[in-house]
Amino acid sequence: MSFRPDTKGYRALILGGVASLACVTSGWAATTLPPGQAARAPDVFMPQPMPDRPTAFRSAAGVPGQAFWQNRADYSIDATIHPDTKSLSGQETITYTNNSPDGLDVIWLNLEQNEYKPDSRAQFASDRFSAPRTNGVQIQKVVVEYGGSKRELTPIISDTRMQLRLPTTLRGKGGKMRIHVTWQYVIPGPWGGRTSVTPSKNGDIYEIAQWYPRMAVYDDIRGWDTAPYLAQEFYLEYGNIDYRVTVPWNYTVAGSGTLLNPDTVLTATERKRLSQAAHSDTRVLIRTAQDVTDPASHRHDHGDMTWHFRMENTRDVAFAASPAFIWDAARMNLPATRGVTKGPHLAMSVYPVEGVGPDGWDRSTEYVKHAIEYFSEQWYPYPWQNAINLGGHGAGMEYPGIVFDGMKDHGPQLFWITTHELGHGWFPMIVGSNERRNAFMDEGFNTFIDAYASDHFNHGEFAPKKDNEFAPQTGVPADDIVPLLRDKDAPPLMVPSDLVQERYRHPVTYFKGAYGLKLLREQIVGPERFDRAFRHYIDVWAYHHPTPSDFFRFMSSETGEDLSWFWRGWYFENRAPDYACTGIHATADGYQVTVQNKGSLPIPVTMLLTYADGTTTRQVIPTEAWYQHTAIDLPVRTRGVLRTVTLDPDHAIPDIDRHDNSLRAP
Repeated sequence: MSFRPDTKGYRALILGGVASLACVTSGWAATTLPPGQAARAPDVFMPQPMPDRPTAFRSAAGVPGQAFWQNRADYSIDATIHPDTKSLSGQETITYTNNSPDGLDVIWLNLEQNEYKPDSRAQFASDRFSAPRTNGVQIQKVVVEYGGSKRELTPIISDTRMQLRLPTTLRGKGGKMRIHVTWQYVIPGPWGGRTSVTPSKNGDIYEIAQWYPRMAVYDDIRGWDTAPYLAQEFYLEYGNIDYRVTVPWNYTVAGSGTLLNPDTVLTATERKRLSQAAHSDTRVLIRTAQDVTDPASHRHDHGDMTWHFRMENTRDVAFAASPAFIWDAARMNLPATRGVTKGPHLAMSVYPVEGVGPDGWDRSTEYVKHAIEYFSEQWYPYPWQNAINLGGHGAGMEYPGIVFDGMKDHGPQLFWITTHELGHGWFPMIVGSNERRNAFMDEGFNTFIDAYASDHFNHGEFAPKKDNEFAPQTGVPADDIVPLLRDKDAPPLMVPSDLVQERYRHPVTYFKGAYGLKLLREQIVGPERFDRAFRHYIDVWAYHHPTPSDFFRFMSSETGEDLSWFWRGWYFENRAPDYACTGIHATADGYQVTVQNKGSLPIPVTMLLTYADGTTTRQVIPTEAWYQHTAIDLPVRTRGVLRTVTLDPDHAIPDIDRHDNSLRAP
């Protein structure tokens, strides 16, 4: 996701730069080692203990174990938008499958709309005192159905969680229970964050997300994971979600998944245009700007209509509805492989007239198509039929199959925000990490893949990825992150998400989280080994819930490297490399170059030798050079008169002190 500046948040920082960092007192201890002792310090190369031990459920290789299990939640939902009161009501049936070995005597659900209650924990914990206020979600009725009987329960609601105390224990290893919930809530205003209603020239735009009571996760790590919702996104079970949305006749609905009743809600013209889009690599307008103001462009001219969607193997759904929507689409060319919903596959954009323009939303579907096709080819096939970019308030927020961006976004920013939010389809929609606790596995991983997507699009039209609100300091990631590595108050990546102060959330969670993978790929193990391992990680953990321990173990095992020193230095602490060229001496057959390791993160470093005739040679000094030494003497055979030696000439690693990286030969 990305927060917008007008909400006291920030757009996602990117691989190309970090904002200037203001120091705050947060209590994180500095981890700088004394000069001259860095590489010899035992804790640099000792094994890094992981937070979670290997078990029968999760192996030492970072893959699901022989006894791995995961619970499941399938939903059937009927919801109605009430424009007169700007509210949403609904009823749902959850079919919950307990695949754990444990019997469950309570069930927990998430009620994120309670975030907007005046006394919610989020209002205090996340500095959201200016956020909208509502009465939260009103639970009208809860009935559980198990073992052939139904029983109405009185829920126990605590902030954004709802506990159901079951009359009969739900057995483990496949026990199923149906939970029926009836609810309603008032939709927050233009900045609802995740659910909002925003005025536009031709009518209100409803962006509806985190809108229905959703099952909390019960897993092998914590049992029930009931962290309250403090705006740090989600952790949800997978399943199939069948949902119906009832809206006034002149509304268009765009939602996660596949529209199951186009014949009922779309005109013959709209259906024909969709068919054309399914065979076109350029956008086809399904609803035009003229259609928006023409009542005859709708299937009916009075009453309500119900739009029916279904999405399989997903952890969530969201939708948007408005009378103001222009709608265009083009085909996505996806691989025919296992797990991919049968076509046609459509990239779609839905937006009001405020977004129209050759530098604006006219290009949105082009960006959607590229992002989904590129990520599918590079990492893992996109599994669902449609991908939608919605132009509304502009929360910069992702959900399976649909993302919410700003109707007035344009130029490079529209490309970057579209690509970033759609990248979340892989992290955490396919690889379902716990965003509420380990945000770097969500925002960091996604920022990593979407930065490469910027390089790839249209011969680098919008590369490198930048941020409009915060100009890069140098445009070089290795240099831009140095202020963060020097900041003694900056929290490590492994600090729980809710404990990271807002001013550090993007520099640490997004940028450092992404740049760590870039270092791993380009400097430590190389693209060939990294790419294969990362693809395999996605494949192994698709639709499951990996932890940081799983990821660290998996990448070490798959790349064939003991990466303990990197996990410790980059993720558990804030260590940094610092190399120096301290001597050049002539020898009988050439030169001897002395290189010192003064840092605490021994990333491989390139040494550039420049000769008097202008020729150069390069040599990579590997991490293992510092197992036994803090300084090494490297022989250089004569091939001419040596002029200079430069360490890390391309600024490929974040050396925190470059004044001693270059030395001229005597």
